[in-house]
Amino acid sequence: MKLSNKFAAEFFGTAVLVLGGCGTALFGHVGFLGVALAFGLTIVAAAYGIGHISGAHLNPAVSLGVFANGRMSAKEMLVYWCAQILGAIAAAAILFGIAKSAGMEIGTFAANGYGDFFGASDVAAGYLQTNVWGALATEAVLTFVFLMVILGVTDTKHTNGAFGGLAIGLTLTLVHLVSIPLTNTSVNPARSISQAIFSENALAMPQLWVFIVAPLAGAALAGLCYKLIAGK
Repeated sequence: MKLSNKFAAEFFGTAVLVLGGCGTALFGHVGFLGVALAFGLTIVAAAYGIGHISGAHLNPAVSLGVFANGRMSAKEMLVYWCAQILGAIAAAAILFGIAKSAGMEIGTFAANGYGDFFGASDVAAGYLQTNVWGALATEAVLTFVFLMVILGVTDTKHTNGAFGGLAIGLTLTLVHLVSIPLTNTSVNPARSISQAIFSENALAMPQLWVFIVAPLAGAALAGLCYKLIAGK
């Protein structure tokens, strides 16, 4: 498959992920469970829709984990990163326009954060004010788990590859159920960057580094660890 095709698939897929997941968080009024399911279902749809083109990474952390595992080149990873970040920003811009057209207050705009990022009304709604170390640990550990599942179900030695997309989507749902109250769940730097750009929360941009560094670190570690566990 040409790299240009993979770029287009990753751009489109990441845009759909942000539209589906963050759009549900902004407009859905469905609670933590509903948002978690929205992200999980979007990944399932993408896995079966464009997985044969690009692998449906839709996440710079996933691409880094795949690279660390030796399954893609550095050049290909960087192309994926560009597509994912641009796709996420394009989708966030659409969501921003829709919110404005509906007369909504932009506010946090589904951005990620920790501690004082969540105000009194957020805490009353079920969010918890963890510190920076708690946020780093949450994002790194859950991204590690997510990548271990992805690398496992996409391993050529796996005998149930047809159900890989479902397993990945359900894992992402679980990840969101654990971490939405703590960080609003990133495990995806592209998703975090896109929301921080449009967020009116004063801490969205200053805290963004956590949601870039932690997922990438967790993913890279998973890529290396899976190589050790699975062997050649």
